[in-house]
Amino acid sequence: MALDLTESMGPNSLREERSKVEFDVEAMKVVWAGGIEHKNMADKIRAIVTNDPVFEKVSRPQQDRKTLLKNSLKKAAHAWKIIQEKKLTEQEARLLRYYIDEPNYTDLHWGMFIPAIKGQATEEQQKKWLPLAYRMSIIGCYAQTELGHGSNVQGLETEAVFDPSTDEFVMHSPTLTSTKWWPGGLGKASTHAMVYARLITDGKDYGVHAFIAQIRSLEDHEPLPGVTVGDIGVKFGNGGYNTMDNGLLRFDHVRIPRENLLMRLASVTKEGKYIKSGYPKQIGYGAMVSVRSYIVKDASDILSRAVTIATRYSAVRRQFGGGEGNPETQVIDYKSQQSRLFPMLASAYAFRFVGEWMGHLYDDVMARLSVNDFSTLPEVHACTAGLKSLTTSYTSKSIEECRMLCGGHGYLCDSGLPELYAAYVPACTYEGDNVILLFQVARFLMKSLSQVGMGKKPTGEAAYLGNIQGLATKNCGIKQGGEWMNYEAVVEAFQARAARLSGACALKLNKAPDVEAAFEEYSTDLADAAQAHCQLIIVDKFAEKMKSAFPGQGTRQILEVLFFVYSLDLINKHAAEFLSTGYLTSKQLSLAKDQLRSCFRKVRPNAVGLVDAFGHTDHYLGSILGRYDGDVYPNLYKAAWNNALNESTVTEGYEAYIRPVIKNQTQNSHRR
Repeated sequence: MALDLTESMGPNSLREERSKVEFDVEAMKVVWAGGIEHKNMADKIRAIVTNDPVFEKVSRPQQDRKTLLKNSLKKAAHAWKIIQEKKLTEQEARLLRYYIDEPNYTDLHWGMFIPAIKGQATEEQQKKWLPLAYRMSIIGCYAQTELGHGSNVQGLETEAVFDPSTDEFVMHSPTLTSTKWWPGGLGKASTHAMVYARLITDGKDYGVHAFIAQIRSLEDHEPLPGVTVGDIGVKFGNGGYNTMDNGLLRFDHVRIPRENLLMRLASVTKEGKYIKSGYPKQIGYGAMVSVRSYIVKDASDILSRAVTIATRYSAVRRQFGGGEGNPETQVIDYKSQQSRLFPMLASAYAFRFVGEWMGHLYDDVMARLSVNDFSTLPEVHACTAGLKSLTTSYTSKSIEECRMLCGGHGYLCDSGLPELYAAYVPACTYEGDNVILLFQVARFLMKSLSQVGMGKKPTGEAAYLGNIQGLATKNCGIKQGGEWMNYEAVVEAFQARAARLSGACALKLNKAPDVEAAFEEYSTDLADAAQAHCQLIIVDKFAEKMKSAFPGQGTRQILEVLFFVYSLDLINKHAAEFLSTGYLTSKQLSLAKDQLRSCFRKVRPNAVGLVDAFGHTDHYLGSILGRYDGDVYPNLYKAAWNNALNESTVTEGYEAYIRPVIKNQTQNSHRR
């Protein structure tokens, strides 16, 4: 008897949830998008992707590696055709690539190769290379990481030795560990690579510099003489990052023109003389700020996808309770579910707003660099490094948390969560290992505190350290729970914690005879201080965002609730640090926890509306559990029968492998 998949599945939980929402969801979509123009642009691009069959991705988790790469190349080519035919702007083109939701070589071409040229090439070099890159007449990748070195850039082994007799650099991979390893787009697609190699001229090693090296023919795509290039293999997960051709690259005395050294920071004359430009090495941070601001925005987007799936499914799924004809309890009504889910929901909005601020930070940095003002670069570098580390680490863990919140069905690829996790977790490593980045923040904080000791006031996001004496002695004055619902009180608590953790580390380092050895000894304490600093930035920027004018009824009120969910949850999770630094008492922490529970009650009727405000299409989510209509179970059932293993009722291996086992077991049982 055929199963009627149109039969009633009980009350339409998501329709009921949407009827309870207490704010203007359409207005919140504008807030999330960053303005009506951005929302309209996103809606336009999402529609293009959703309605184009070339961008189908349902079958992706079941495809083999060759098919994955071939389809990825097809999608990239089709996207480029759309960009040209529809004359999409650069921002629209980036959105198109993003909503296609498939890592491929264009990510590195536009996201790393071009920004590196902008940041490190002279104007003359930019005039040569950028038009070619913008037309995609060449395809570039970013070849920095090697088999033996990643975070330790200064330890890279690839060599570029200048030969004045031919006015060329000779690029060579002297060891196995000097093999470039991991660059996306390198394995099969790229024609050129931004290669980071040791510049050697007149017998002297001047350290790592950036070179543009052609690696494949522009006629037949064959590797050039002396170039060994290929793909490094299958990565973690189904689909996931396996659409990307992460590659390996070796050079055997390959000659490139002297002009292929990016010369904004340093140049080499025809005679082989090395000349510094006078610009600080941090000049390239402008491009880095741009890349990392996109990474933070992407973290908010990826987190919002996982949270949308978990929230909608938590409203659809019912377990326990009920009885006497009543439906079972919605999973989202359980306090244990809310305490795990709602902070992630609040974090998505918090990361979004700090990502917006980072966009403004990038504009400020570029304006300063244009007039040779490099004063803010150290602080900006520390800030962007720390936020990249914090947001990507949290988002990666949260995708897995959302999978667990969806129970057993979350483990199915049809939930969208396993592939999302596999595709996203590399963000914890690329553009800087997250732990190493926290150490960079810690070094900045220690330097800032040493300057405070010399009477110099820190600026920007480290300005609070200028008041470290006050923050180190003042204790929280909260006596009633309602006093926690105050922006200034919350921000001050995070300032005090961050300042005291950094101050404690600085005292330990100051007492140590060997500062570098002490830095290693107290590395976990320093990482904690760096994390506290970054969490303060996010809390502070969320609080600043609340000073804005918001469209629509109820949007400000629910965003205020989310601010306190985000901040009070962090206080609860890091209670030991708030207690050990002495700013808060156990009673004040208990009051904060009570207020957090109160905030959860306010989020509950608005949870589905808050994830609807992300504006994600079903195509982009790629999740049966997170469907907008909530029609989960019939579609899970249908999807099971689309599984290739169900194309036949008796599996191919039955005659060869199952039947002999069964027959042997039957014969043995007769003998017994």
